[in-house]
Amino acid sequence: MTEPFKHKSPRQMMCLGEYSVTAGITTRQNGYSEVPYDSLNMGLHVEDCKDHVLRNRESLADELQIPLNQWVMAEQVHGTDIHVVKKEDGGRGAFDKNESIANADGLITNQKNLLLAAFYADCVPLLFLDPKTQWIGLAHAGWKGTVHGMAEKMITKLTEQGASLNDIIMVIGPSISQRNYEVDQHVIDHIPEEYKEEVSISKTGNKYLLGLKELNKRLALDTGLNESHIYQTDLCTFEEDKLFYSHRRDHGRTGRMLAYIGLE
Repeated sequence: MTEPFKHKSPRQMMCLGEYSVTAGITTRQNGYSEVPYDSLNMGLHVEDCKDHVLRNRESLADELQIPLNQWVMAEQVHGTDIHVVKKEDGGRGAFDKNESIANADGLITNQKNLLLAAFYADCVPLLFLDPKTQWIGLAHAGWKGTVHGMAEKMITKLTEQGASLNDIIMVIGPSISQRNYEVDQHVIDHIPEEYKEEVSISKTGNKYLLGLKELNKRLALDTGLNESHIYQTDLCTFEEDKLFYSHRRDHGRTGRMLAYIGLE
């Protein structure tokens, strides 16, 4: 499968370039934050200097030519709640994390001139597009969101709003790879039985290697998405230390990338 993310600049990698959307994920490069958040940290919820984070966001806004007052962010609580974004949501979370859309990990919209945005440092970015009905979506799927069906719930929510199951495209973005994601029995116990063998590798001492990307893909397929409409990156946040932040690799003290999608 062709890698869906291509470098647009040192600050960002873009996807879905053949469609009328602005979509991609930031790197950790060419920003203003200092160690250990060096340098393009996009998250206000880590212990970085707020001014540095806002400068980083402004620099990306300039590149994308989409001002911060058109960005929309969710609180991200490792759940599966999804918010349908309206025009009046523009700017929520862009300047102050306390103004983010509460209790949501998924955003969908069919409104132009808005940029759906979310933060990552090993969790899985899921980007959605129905190019015919012009519905888009963005979800944050850590292990909790993944095993509780975030991919399925995003697809279902999009179709409820008028998107077509036959036309929805899903992009699975840079996140921690199976070979680097060791989990315990507690996590494995949350995975539906029919998927366990396919997405996990047993190790000694009740430890497992879990493929979050693979599990999200399987859930999307079983929801009815066309396999040819699912694009999965090979990029691993844990391994690409010059390119990405990784919560696990950096022992929790690190920045956040921003995944984003907006209708042009």
